[in-house]
Amino acid sequence: MKKVYNAVAVILMVSVMISCVPQRKLEEEQAKRKTCDTDLAALKIANQSCETKLTEATKSLADDIKIISNLQKDTAMCGSNYRTFLAKYDKLNQVNEQLLDKYNRLLSGNIADTKKLSSELQLTQDQLLKKQDELKLLEGQLNDQKKNLDALTAELTKREARVAELEGVLKKKDDAVNDLKKKLSDALFGFEGKGLTITQKNGKVYVSMEENLLFASGSTTVETKGVEALKKVAKVLEQNSEINILIEGHTDDVPMAGKGEIKDNWDLSVMRATSIVKIITKNSSVDSRRLTAAGRGEYFPIDTAKTSEARKKNRRTEIILTPKLDELFKVLETN
Repeated sequence: MKKVYNAVAVILMVSVMISCVPQRKLEEEQAKRKTCDTDLAALKIANQSCETKLTEATKSLADDIKIISNLQKDTAMCGSNYRTFLAKYDKLNQVNEQLLDKYNRLLSGNIADTKKLSSELQLTQDQLLKKQDELKLLEGQLNDQKKNLDALTAELTKREARVAELEGVLKKKDDAVNDLKKKLSDALFGFEGKGLTITQKNGKVYVSMEENLLFASGSTTVETKGVEALKKVAKVLEQNSEINILIEGHTDDVPMAGKGEIKDNWDLSVMRATSIVKIITKNSSVDSRRLTAAGRGEYFPIDTAKTSEARKKNRRTEIILTPKLDELFKVLETN
């Protein structure tokens, strides 16, 4: 019975301590998490918008090329018809001249022949006028086709330039990410595989550091070997000013004891992220406005298994590096 009373007392003490967590601090942590989620969603939307714009521009370019090809065929056909009518026009001119000559020679001859020749001459002249009208019509059509072709060619050139510009910006962003990953790998060569991994996905570079590289269990103070690794990271970030930096703290699913400043896993993850931000700013000239400290608590595990090995993987801090997309947004707004 005494053990039961002791257990009840312990439970009451824990409940009182948990209820003492300031509501304002909880709301701040929720706001920070919401801001992180909003930024992540915005980046995903921007990336999806880029890919959609590029797909639409490529499809529109293919359609314009097809239209120009058809116009070129029509223009070639009109040109062929024009040359055919021109040849017929020249031949009719020759026939007309021959008839005029006959007419002049036979003018003093048979009246019937003269009338026949006059009739043939009139018919030839009528046909000649008709061919002239058809020739003018074809010339007008050719001029219209040429104007349309010139306009479409100019638009096609413009769209090709936009697509090339968009592709150039995307390539520049990918090259920057690849170059950043290489620089980090070179700088942290001695740490990779020893509690630190560097990966690249979704256009970002992730530097993931296990708890045993940075912190003692339950602590928010970065240990010596962790400080050394973070200094190397800070020097790389110092030389790459077009990169936004998000520090995310992660814990396992084992609840904190709720003593001292650290009341729960939310507190632990945020405080660890803040400690890393302070080390980076202290040991480099990285602009503080590029840095964001966030705590994810236990809610984004790498491994969901309830084993010590899985929990070890989940106790980590991630430095997420994202190229600034200002130039890309400018291209999209222009288009």
